[in-house]
Amino acid sequence: MPDTQRRRDMGLTENDRVHLRATIELARASREHGNHPFGSLLVDGTGAVVARSENVVVTESDLTGHPEIRLAREAAAQRAPEHLALFTLYTSCEPCLMCAGALYWSGIGRIVYALSEETLGATRGGGIEMPAVRLRDVFPPASPVEIDGPALEEEASAPHVDFWV
Repeated sequence: MPDTQRRRDMGLTENDRVHLRATIELARASREHGNHPFGSLLVDGTGAVVARSENVVVTESDLTGHPEIRLAREAAAQRAPEHLALFTLYTSCEPCLMCAGALYWSGIGRIVYALSEETLGATRGGGIEMPAVRLRDVFPPASPVEIDGPALEEEASAPHVDFWV
């Protein structure tokens, strides 16, 4: 594990790890339901889970059916921006470029992800080729959004094993 990854993971609380493990279980469930193995959940400022989502790209024939986008849409429609700034989105994989934009504009204050895009790409092997986009490179330097991850990458890789071949 690279030192930079270790340092990022060390700042996570046990609650962060519990929530990340829940997203990994959502990713497994998503795969079992016939979708790509990704899952996310949204936690309010008190630490309560307020919403969860699996990927639905295949079963709903929706190319934007990524769990991060689904939660960002729901959150922005139901809550004021000043409340969302206190929320955390946990996700099983580093959000893609499309999801990063939705999360940025939603106003959610913190994003914690398990599997990095780089590790996902290595897990995919010769499967689908996707450009690796670092979430921190998408958000402006002065962004108030806190980003933590990757963390628990070995656990988060499990739902992807043999999926992309």
